[in-house]
Amino acid sequence: MKKNLLLLFLGCSTVALAQTAPVGGNPGNRPAVAIPGTANDNTPRGNGKIVGVLVDSTTKKPVEFATVALISLETNKPIDGTTTDDKGKFALTKVANGNYRVQFSFIGYRLKESGLVKIDRGTDINLGNVQIAPDVKTLKEVTVTGQAAMIEEKVDRLVYNAEKDLTTKGGDATDVMRRVPLLSVDLDGNVTLRGSQNVRVLINNKPSTIIASSVADALKQIPADMIKSVEVITSPSAKYDAEGSAGIINVITKKNNLQGATLSVDVGAGNRGSNLGVNGNLRTGKMGFTLSGFGRANYNIKGTFDNTQTSIRDGATYVTRQTADTKNQFTFGTYQLGWDYDINKNNVVTAGVRYGARNGTNSQYLITTPAAGTPIRDVDIKDLSGTVDVNVDYTRTLKKPQQEFSILTLFSRNNRTNDFVADLLDGNKTIVGRERNDNGSFNQETTIQADYQTPIRANQQLELGGKGIFRQVESTYQYLIAEGANGAYQLNPNRPANMLNYDQNVVASYLSYTYSTKNKYTFKVGGRYEYTMINATFSAEQKIDVPDYGNFVPSVNISKALKGGKMLRLGYNRRLQRPGIQFLNPNVNAANPRNISFGNPYLRPELTDNVELTYSTTIKTLYLNFTGYGRTTNNSIESVRQLIGTDTIQTTFQNIGKQDAYGANVFGNLTLFSKWQIGGGAEAFYAYLSNNGNNGQPRFSNSGMVVSGRLFTSLQLKSGWGFQGFAFSQGRRVQLQGTQGGFTFYSLGVKKDFKNKRGSIGLAGENFVMKAFKIRNELQTPEFTQSSLTRLYNRGVRVNFSYRFGKMGFDQQSRRRKKSVTNDDVKQGESGESKQQ
Repeated sequence: MKKNLLLLFLGCSTVALAQTAPVGGNPGNRPAVAIPGTANDNTPRGNGKIVGVLVDSTTKKPVEFATVALISLETNKPIDGTTTDDKGKFALTKVANGNYRVQFSFIGYRLKESGLVKIDRGTDINLGNVQIAPDVKTLKEVTVTGQAAMIEEKVDRLVYNAEKDLTTKGGDATDVMRRVPLLSVDLDGNVTLRGSQNVRVLINNKPSTIIASSVADALKQIPADMIKSVEVITSPSAKYDAEGSAGIINVITKKNNLQGATLSVDVGAGNRGSNLGVNGNLRTGKMGFTLSGFGRANYNIKGTFDNTQTSIRDGATYVTRQTADTKNQFTFGTYQLGWDYDINKNNVVTAGVRYGARNGTNSQYLITTPAAGTPIRDVDIKDLSGTVDVNVDYTRTLKKPQQEFSILTLFSRNNRTNDFVADLLDGNKTIVGRERNDNGSFNQETTIQADYQTPIRANQQLELGGKGIFRQVESTYQYLIAEGANGAYQLNPNRPANMLNYDQNVVASYLSYTYSTKNKYTFKVGGRYEYTMINATFSAEQKIDVPDYGNFVPSVNISKALKGGKMLRLGYNRRLQRPGIQFLNPNVNAANPRNISFGNPYLRPELTDNVELTYSTTIKTLYLNFTGYGRTTNNSIESVRQLIGTDTIQTTFQNIGKQDAYGANVFGNLTLFSKWQIGGGAEAFYAYLSNNGNNGQPRFSNSGMVVSGRLFTSLQLKSGWGFQGFAFSQGRRVQLQGTQGGFTFYSLGVKKDFKNKRGSIGLAGENFVMKAFKIRNELQTPEFTQSSLTRLYNRGVRVNFSYRFGKMGFDQQSRRRKKSVTNDDVKQGESGESKQQ
């Protein structure tokens, strides 16, 4: 079976290469264009050439896939044609001598025709930038382009242009994510899309093993200053991996397409954190290099924890209370070397090496009452992580616009250490014993992928490809105890050491087809098949019985462009969610022995069906987007808590029966006086979770409404001054066995650009009114109840300074879009921060 699947994967590559040959009936492999009443193979030929670039008259951005027809003035009929490429460029070659005009058409735009174009003795004519105007009603709303600078809506995704955000200066990607419509980010950095944490986060279309380890940790390693935009793909096509029940989030970082050399420095300092970033670029001719480094330190983050749990066992009631003072410190760093080389106009090779590091420490002074026989615990937790990513990619652009073939490779490895040491103190604060848990793990992936795409006439496109992901996961753990302050550590006989080996290989192929009609409908349909092979054992070669499985994942997206710039979209897709290392790792986290947690290597994937309906419109300078959605997840992976003994709560993960969510969100942007932007939105969804009485447990369920909202404002003034404010509020969230409390987050920033635009200085404040965040969590089961209150003291103010050295000029040659591997197939952990409380 494995050999057949690998042959299928290689077959996709062979078919793609075969497709690069010229197609019969289309001499010279010219782009096939549907021109009524003509046959391209009878078009008179000559030595003339007409080139240019088609751009939107309001946004000045390239118009892709537009139809370009050559009209003979003698017959007033089209005799040849082509389509624009992804940069809006077009070329009509081998044009015979004569008088012509060039006609441009595309859905949502008015018909555009050039003036007289005369070809005589092989003339080469460059029409330059040809501006095509949206329909009449859209033209009346030209000021809406100011809104599009912050939020753009495309056929299959929403784009948030983060580079205009002042308040995130000196922050990280987590701060940016809080601004993105449709997304919610909790205080630990966990990202949810429409109420679900089952999302895939990509960086420049690339996965990374650090993301497989923890999304929250990965986002904290990306400086906000380097983020260009964030794409939210709520209904992914078959081209994307089947993982991610709620959708895909793609973080696009700033790239440099210039010639020359520059060096920029960013420095920030505040009472809660500091940062230092350096970014260098060198581009000469066809070759480019980038070298960047960024480090951030978070410190002085203090907090408190108060937890009360009541349990019932054998008719007796037990009440336990725990209080703790906490202190967190984190350092993050990322270093990257990139290289790209344009072999010629049709072939490009790119490569890169990236190393990311994250070191976090958490201290807790935990007191448990009643204290009889329960020592005070002074706990130090270390969470250290290092990730290496290496990629080599090749892309060949063929003669047709939007026709290309690519082979992409990626090697990625994340090494992680998550240990704790606890001193056990008596009432006199004398150390009577010590405990230790050592847990080292790694996640390694090797990926090879082949993709081919080609237009079919002017209004259709075909995409196909194959992919193989070869993943190895290992977790080694042991538990030790010691007597007194100086006793030697010995293995804990009550918690045996072990090691998990988890190998997972995924082979996939996909086919996607896009069709646009004259009446402004666009259909994008596709299917993807993935086969997963698992081999998992413990150190004693105890086999973990998780069978191989195959899944077919369909997707359908339909959009309708309406008059006046309005758009209606309907999407359906099925998504697959495999468990990641955070869910699989069987190491028992017992830093707090009254609340222990561990993963479950026997987990199976979950399957989710999504449907959404979106309507967007513009009313003068106001842009509005309304979306209704629903999703049903079977075999959902959720936290399940049980009572052990009389006072210990055990948390692990299981494939519960079902999770449903139905909701709606609305957001909008308003521009006033062309200088002031106001944006915001709200979301509400109803969640229902049920375990269906699985795994021998009594049946239980939970449901409720979840509401969140955000507000954003930006004001640009003369002399380089700018002001910006942001606020976000998230209501109580529903869990299978309880609720998680809500919170409010806000920030305000001001920035002054220097006259030469080479640098800036700014000041930003976060949560400067509230003394502390307060989050209350409630758990309720027939056996126990638990109420916890967490306070986080994080009032923050920071000063940011940036300056750029060197000089670059624009490269006159078009820089092609660089392609890379995207692994979208693993469910992430609930938090990037340590939960050892």
